[in-house]
Amino acid sequence: MAVRIGVEEEFHVLDTESGLLVPRADAVLGRLRLRPDFTAELQRSAVEWNSGVHASLDSLHADVVKARLRLDAAASGLGLAVVAAGTVPLARLTSGDATPDPRYRRMADEYRQVADEHLVCSAQVHVDVSDRDTAVRIMCAISPWLPPLLALSASSPFWLGADTGYASWRAMLWQRWPTSGPAGCFAGADEYDATVTDLVRSGVISDPGMIYYDVRPSDHQRTLELRICDACPRAETVVLIAGLFRALVEDARARLEEPARRGAHRDGRHEWLRAAGWRAARAGLEGDLVHPVTRLAEPAPAVLRDMLRRLRPALETAGDWDTVRGLVEEALARGSAAHRLRGIVEEKGLLAGVGTLVAETRGERRPGRAPKAARRPGPALTAVRRTVAAADAAPTRVVAPDCREETADG
Repeated sequence: MAVRIGVEEEFHVLDTESGLLVPRADAVLGRLRLRPDFTAELQRSAVEWNSGVHASLDSLHADVVKARLRLDAAASGLGLAVVAAGTVPLARLTSGDATPDPRYRRMADEYRQVADEHLVCSAQVHVDVSDRDTAVRIMCAISPWLPPLLALSASSPFWLGADTGYASWRAMLWQRWPTSGPAGCFAGADEYDATVTDLVRSGVISDPGMIYYDVRPSDHQRTLELRICDACPRAETVVLIAGLFRALVEDARARLEEPARRGAHRDGRHEWLRAAGWRAARAGLEGDLVHPVTRLAEPAPAVLRDMLRRLRPALETAGDWDTVRGLVEEALARGSAAHRLRGIVEEKGLLAGVGTLVAETRGERRPGRAPKAARRPGPALTAVRRTVAAADAAPTRVVAPDCREETADG
């Protein structure tokens, strides 16, 4: 049986009239009050969803799709929409929008503008690792391969109505937190936990939950947690990243069990890992990445295909090879969400871009199929399809195109 995985997804809450990010997550959660898998986040403009635990990518995909449709239904009944993306194109900066929870209020007071500008959403993946010492050692071994996962997820080129020039501006904003970025390497769980304890004692962070490394052992579950990725408009992208991350963990576990590698401890080399993360945030799938082995600039497709070759045994063992290989090729053919969004905004404007993000968040396709320019949704998805807004020609309303189209006509 494959090692179990789960995901956490964060969603922006938008007003359908203006397309603006709004602090109304509490209203959406009020309509989901019997669903403990939906929770509040630091900012009142975001909702988090926690998946169930899954052994197969198919069951994970079904869970993601069902949750998104449920969240969409709750939001649309309030004149709102939800978007899974690192940032949304239209937002205003205001203070005092932190969720009224003591921990979040402390964070808002301590980190001020960093917290005020935390208008970002991410996708996190958990993979079961029962031995905490092993989890810490795996964390070091897989860190060089995490920037390509960021490139796959990149969905946040716009910030406050402007094109940042980055595929993932969320990653740039995230780096301002004091414990973000590459995790480094530790000899084992005791050394890692002592470091976390020292950080809490220093007063820089208030609790272990504020360790925001790109990957970390969970402080409340027996899992290794991926934290580098943007939230992803398409459910298939979340599934792809989950499959690759599970394979990275299992590949590293097998390599660490080899006699020649047992007890190995390497330095974290933060300087090149941070640089590789920056390159992935800048380029997405459309430029060069830093190859994890050669540390040279290579096109994103070449890096991802090298990752596939490296991980093929682990993917085949999990039964994921065909699905993940197909989804990688589909992602490379479509381009990053950031690239697609730029094209739509350039042609039709920011509201059309917002509408497409809304539609992609609710308009999923089954994983593992060959990419096509257009595909009709299944009957279950069609039954819950809604039009959130009118055409882009109406300047005060968000465009939400049918999922069969890539753009919204004005």
